[in-house]
Order: sequence, then C-alpha cells, then structure tokens
Amino acid sequence: MAHDDELAALRGADPVPVDDVRFRDRALPAHAERQLNLLLHSAPTARPRPARQVRRLVWGIEMVSLAVAAALALVLAGSGSAPAAAAPHPLTPRSGSTPLPLDRLADRAAVAASADGAARLRRGTHVQTWSLAVKSGAGAAPITLPEERVTHWRPDGSHTELVVATDPRHPGKPVIADSAAGPRTVRDGKVLSDRAYPPSFGTAPPRSRPPHTPGALRTYLAELSRPSDPAPLTGTGELLDAVAMFLRYWTPGARETAALTRILAGTEGLRPAGAVTDRLGRVGQAYVHESGGLRRMLILDPARGTVLGLEETVTRNDRTYEVEAGDVMSYSAWMR
Repeated sequence: MAHDDELAALRGADPVPVDDVRFRDRALPAHAERQLNLLLHSAPTARPRPARQVRRLVWGIEMVSLAVAAALALVLAGSGSAPAAAAPHPLTPRSGSTPLPLDRLADRAAVAASADGAARLRRGTHVQTWSLAVKSGAGAAPITLPEERVTHWRPDGSHTELVVATDPRHPGKPVIADSAAGPRTVRDGKVLSDRAYPPSFGTAPPRSRPPHTPGALRTYLAELSRPSDPAPLTGTGELLDAVAMFLRYWTPGARETAALTRILAGTEGLRPAGAVTDRLGRVGQAYVHESGGLRRMLILDPARGTVLGLEETVTRNDRTYEVEAGDVMSYSAWMR
C-alpha cells in the first residue's frame, strides 16, 4: 500500500475528530499527575498532613463560586470542554548561574536612568497574569486562569480596561476562563471585557506622580498600600505586596525603577537566586523571599532593574483545597 494510502486508512480508522478539544495536548490535571507518578514509581508513601489552611484567595480574580462545583465536575469528566489546566510548575533559576546582588543591580539601574532616551513613567499597565482558583470539597482540583490585561488611567481617575483570555505558553490553544456559570473553554485571544470606568468606580490611583528617590518612593508605597494608615512598611512581604499594588496603576520609568531597585537592595530577606527565564521567555534575575506559607520570586531585568514578574508559590500542602507545596498560586508578567 502506498504511503498516502496508509495515512488515509489510518485517518479513517481514527474515531476522534481532529478538532475535538478533549484530546488536544495539554498539561495533566493535578490528580492525573499523581496517578501517573504512582504508576511510574514505587508504592506511594503516606502523604504529609497539611499545615493550617492556606488563604482562600485568587490573586486578581474573584473566588470561584459554589456553582463551579457541577460545572467543574463536567469539565474534568470530559464533557466536551478542554480539561482545566493544573497549576503551572514554579520557575526554577538556571543551575550554575551566578546570582546578581541587588546592590550591584541598583548601580546598573542608576546608570540606565541617566542615559539618553531612558524610559519614562506611564500611568497605566500591561500585564499577563496566571491565577489559581481554588475551592474546598472532594475532587475540587484547582484551575489556572490566564489573562492579559491592558489598563489606561486618565488624569481625572477614570480608566479603561481590556481583558483578553490568552496563555503565551500555549499559543493558539483553548484557554480556561472564569464566568458567572463557572469555568469554560474559550478560544485563545477572546476578549473577556472591554470597559470604561468613571472616576468613582473602585480605587483610583493616586493623583500625585510617584517620586524617584528611594526614601520618598518608600513612603509613597506605604501610602499607596495603606491609605488610611500609611505607617512605614515593615517586612519584605509587605514591601513586595506594595510593589505589586504600585504596578497595578503605574508603569515605572527608568528613574522610578532605579529608586525601587535601591529600596529592594536595602531589604533583608530577599535572596538572590540566579538567572531565570520568565513565562514570556525573557531572561531575568530572580530574588526569593519565603514567609507565611508563601514563596515569592521577584524577577528583575539584569541590565535596568525593571520588574519583569512576580511569582507566588504555596509551600505547604492543603487537602481542603487540593493545593500542594510547589503549586503556583499567582504569577504576573509586566510589559511596557
């Protein structure tokens, strides 16, 4: 039989349509990965008892409602929608790479800020996020919701926001999106919302521009994160939370970046971990902090100090929400 005839015969014998989303390449859900490991390795050992319950949070996205239970069960059972994606693996610094001390990176950022044509501060953000939605109950596997968000703020505090369902790790493939009826599969690049908001909607960014000296910027971050009680920031975790909030409203210029990098260089508990490639394929330097059951990895551009990404990974098992140590709870990748 000719080669083409053999291919035709095989296609005819295959009962699965080529466009059936249930059989596309994808990451295994968490329960399937566990079963595969049991088959490949020796008898399973006892699973460690979970520490106290992790915070039932979804960064940037509301918690999945109780109505998700039935919808999610159908999704995981293969009801015609692509199975929900398990949490992505945490990023790992390159083996053998040399960690870059933050004070040296702060020096580089200062040089970049003094160069001609250095990037300028912009009100508004462009960010790609992966957020893990978790819920309690037997078999309630977490699902990862990837979104791209572009926000523009106006001087009066009004803003526009465009949200698109997309996952750069799997271009062109279906994306799991949230909805009032529960998780659903949508095409890559689907516009989830495109809205304009008046100044009175939600929390508007501060009218004053961020300062570009380390001391003043640290005070500004404290006021931004706790407007009712702008006490000085204490602890590395609180500082990283304030940085994430700052990046919700502003895209820092070179001068603000230099000041922010200098603040980070003077912060204890932020460990240089070496070079890492972020989820958009950019090479950065990783700086890690662990506290309260979370591991935060801040990724900075090694030449200019620009914040490329922030990853939050749970470090404790929790059976209630089927969350295991090493699951990525959230990841944000900022772009200019």
